[in-house]
Amino acid sequence: MFRVGVFGYGGGPSVIPLFKHEVVDKYDWMKDEEFAEVLAFANALPGPIATKMAAQIGYQQKGAMGAVLAVLSHILPTSLGIVALFSVMYTLKDSAIIAGMIAAVRPIIAVMLGIIAYEFCVKTYSGLGKVYGLIFGIIAFLLLIVLDVHPAIAIVVYLLYGTVHIRFSNWIKDKQTGKQDGEGGSST
Repeated sequence: MFRVGVFGYGGGPSVIPLFKHEVVDKYDWMKDEEFAEVLAFANALPGPIATKMAAQIGYQQKGAMGAVLAVLSHILPTSLGIVALFSVMYTLKDSAIIAGMIAAVRPIIAVMLGIIAYEFCVKTYSGLGKVYGLIFGIIAFLLLIVLDVHPAIAIVVYLLYGTVHIRFSNWIKDKQTGKQDGEGGSST
């Protein structure tokens, strides 16, 4: 969490690939699917996504103390950095060198976000299938871009759909299993 706090630049969405690298790839604390669930959960709650993810991941690893330590480890470097650099900010804000450094970092963040979006699309296709993945992607695009629905509302809609779909699917399976068991029992 400390490394993500130190190297995270550009806000919550830009640190998601860093979280994924540390949590999934480097330390193997969770699988991709579980990371996607933590990300969805963190997106559904109000507040900074990176802090919520740090808290959830810390809690999953070491309980309440893990959550506290993860959040502090994540926000402390940034907080100290802001305090230390605040006085320098006004003297460097018009510097061409600083503006160039910031401009040079933006493409890296865009590529990192693109990679993680691609990985989520691949997982969506493997989990839902290409047709449903494409349909849900189009619906999400329409909700978020065309209708300008707040992302939290779109996430809640998808969570509700998923809950209803799973319960209905389980209910259908239970009914089919019950019919098969009933048919098998009557033939003996």
